[in-house]
Amino acid sequence: MIRKAELKDLASIKSLTEACAVKMQEKGIFQWNEHYPSMEKLQQDINKQELFLLEEREQLLGIIVLTPQMDEEYIPIDWLTESGNNLYVHRLATEPSTWGSGNGQRLMDFAEDYAREQNYDSLRLDTFSQNKRNQQFYARRDYQRLGNVYFPKQSRHPFYCYELVLE
Repeated sequence: MIRKAELKDLASIKSLTEACAVKMQEKGIFQWNEHYPSMEKLQQDINKQELFLLEEREQLLGIIVLTPQMDEEYIPIDWLTESGNNLYVHRLATEPSTWGSGNGQRLMDFAEDYAREQNYDSLRLDTFSQNKRNQQFYARRDYQRLGNVYFPKQSRHPFYCYELVLE
């Protein structure tokens, strides 16, 4: 089941993101660190009702943030659609012990369906340039890679921006 996160979920969400950060670092992917995602950022996501979680039998299996707000880092990107009616994906994470089981696909299916239901023109996101698995994941879902952005608190490496135009 996918539902909006509540403040009571915050501790388990933070634990999930920390477990993901450790597992990615073990694989040489330094995408998340002690600065990101912060407890404060996750709490803001919940307060804005933009953080959704995937759970089964009360076990947290993944999270995704869906927001209509464009980060200023995205402004220079030459997007496929006009900016203003787009949904942005942030902080997609799944329980590391379940990686490869399709939970990321389930969350992205939800995001795409949600965006269509809300009549957004496209779904936009970024993924870490050093995370080849994520790049393949989005390419298989027909997202178009468009340009690079930088988040210096996370990494010196770029993040690749992607967009899926919704019909």
